[in-house]
Amino acid sequence: MKGDHQTLALLLFSAFIAVTLFITTWVGRNRQGSAEEFYAGGRLFTPMENGFAIAGDYMSAASFLGISGLIALFGYDGMLYSVGFLVAWLVVLLLVAELVRNCGRFTLADVVAARMAERPVRTAVGTSSVTVSVLYLVAQMVGAGSLVALLLGGTSDAARSWTVVGVGALMVIYVSFGGMRATTWIQIVKAVLLMAGALALTVLVLVHFHGNINSLLNTAAERSGHGKDFLAPGLRYGGDWTSRFDFISLGVALVLGTAGLPHILSRFYTVPTARAARRSVVWSIGLIGSFYLMTIVLGFGAAALVGSAEVRASNAAGNTAIPLLALDLGGGGGSTGGTILFAVVAAIAFATILAVVAGITLASSASVAHDLYASLRRPGRKKRSEVAVARIAAAGIGAVAIGLGLLAQDLNVAFLVGLAFAVAASANLPVLLYSLFWRNFTTRGAVWSVYGGLVPAVVLVLVSPVVSGSPTSLLPGVDFQLFPLENPGLVSIPLGFLAGWIGTVTSPEPPDEARHAEAEVRALTGAGAA
Repeated sequence: MKGDHQTLALLLFSAFIAVTLFITTWVGRNRQGSAEEFYAGGRLFTPMENGFAIAGDYMSAASFLGISGLIALFGYDGMLYSVGFLVAWLVVLLLVAELVRNCGRFTLADVVAARMAERPVRTAVGTSSVTVSVLYLVAQMVGAGSLVALLLGGTSDAARSWTVVGVGALMVIYVSFGGMRATTWIQIVKAVLLMAGALALTVLVLVHFHGNINSLLNTAAERSGHGKDFLAPGLRYGGDWTSRFDFISLGVALVLGTAGLPHILSRFYTVPTARAARRSVVWSIGLIGSFYLMTIVLGFGAAALVGSAEVRASNAAGNTAIPLLALDLGGGGGSTGGTILFAVVAAIAFATILAVVAGITLASSASVAHDLYASLRRPGRKKRSEVAVARIAAAGIGAVAIGLGLLAQDLNVAFLVGLAFAVAASANLPVLLYSLFWRNFTTRGAVWSVYGGLVPAVVLVLVSPVVSGSPTSLLPGVDFQLFPLENPGLVSIPLGFLAGWIGTVTSPEPPDEARHAEAEVRALTGAGAA
């Protein structure tokens, strides 16, 4: 029956890819090729459509595969990801959504450059945005590899590698030919599929336990191998003070990182007004909140029905917990129901990955073309179209993400996204908040804020247990570990804010009062917004 579910899942994969390629081709044939069309879809989406697209962008492989896998392996401690990802949206809604829509045009750098010297600011913010996007892309690549490895028997490293390459090629096609309009519709379709699939699995888990949550949790604790410790804090992050600080660091990064993610911020430019941007976030919070509540049920359901040991045996990082749960809920590996449910869930997960990588690639290629290319191009050289540069950048970013994805195949996808959130919160969030709310902020402060958060975050990850020093590291055979925490947010986020403050108070240039006043009026009223 394994061959049957392989065939069915591959047919569903192919169907989704065919549909999304059709959307891309149809949209690409009907667009005008302007920068506004390519980056923002002509700003024609309704709040509901954009809310679904934001949810589709945010509910990534880390959410569907990684979080549930962590809950299945570590119980209570795994739920931190669900709570952190959801609470983060309050920061976005209350602090940045409407103001970013009013101040910017296509990218995060537009917001900061509105009152600063453009070239250094765009170079700094563009660099950090591409770094965050690549880290996020790697997580999606790893999720795709884990999924197809399970589908093909769990032992084929070649299949995992070719899957990573294939996903990278598809994302370049989506972005290059369809731009924001195609990417948005792909994300809407994916969000509907994902919500439907998660809801169906959640209902099946609850029906299996007759709606008794207490029975579900007790069974999960029994089958986890950890007993009641599975339902208490500390199984993953409570062994010593280092792991407790890691817990705090991760929580801070998750809550603050969303407001600095380039692919999320770029979605606010696809609606016609700031009010529509805020309403988009309200729609997305409802969808995302419901989804993360379901991931908790699915994670404990996987522990209870599949067993933590079986999940870990299939994939050490837990990335295959949901497909295994679907197989069990459908009747097991030898049943028709199990075959169908496994195939449907695997296809939905694959659709999730394709949609998210398209959004991230579009945001990062926009940063390269609109920010870095515009800043670094030498005067007098023939100027290429921004859209052409963005398409070339999509291919380059895809190649980098493929290479790193091949290297990081054994790490949990939710954990990898946690690193991306830490870098976003360290480099992008301080400069964004200072630009929006600090009257005396200067160009030097902006540049120092970005690099003061970005460089420590990246360096601390490189000298952390993530890269070397343990059997689960990227490079297990070497040890140059100097920093004990796996997530750098607890150190790098304050450094980003501190560097921005020091750069501003030591800056020889006075703050530009006129440009600040203009930016403030635009942020609060929307006057002059694109």
